[in-house]
Amino acid sequence: MFKTIEVDRKKLTIIGVKFSNLITLEITANAIGSNMFEGFEPNKKGIEITRDYISGKISLSELIKLAKKKNACLIHINYRAT
Repeated sequence: MFKTIEVDRKKLTIIGVKFSNLITLEITANAIGSNMFEGFEPNKKGIEITRDYISGKISLSELIKLAKKKNACLIHINYRAT
């Protein structure tokens, strides 16, 4: 069953996780939404890690390390915001 998550484009948040701009929020929401069809259940920490990777704040190797450390699901992301 597909679950919805709270995405607030006016406040720039996904389940309470703040974003600095709409482009990064939408890319993150699309990546998370795609993976939810495959059973991914997002939590705040997973969204923060995904946001930070998409915005270029962390590298792919850091993304993998954080995902393993925090038991966050690693999701498939093909792009970053520029």
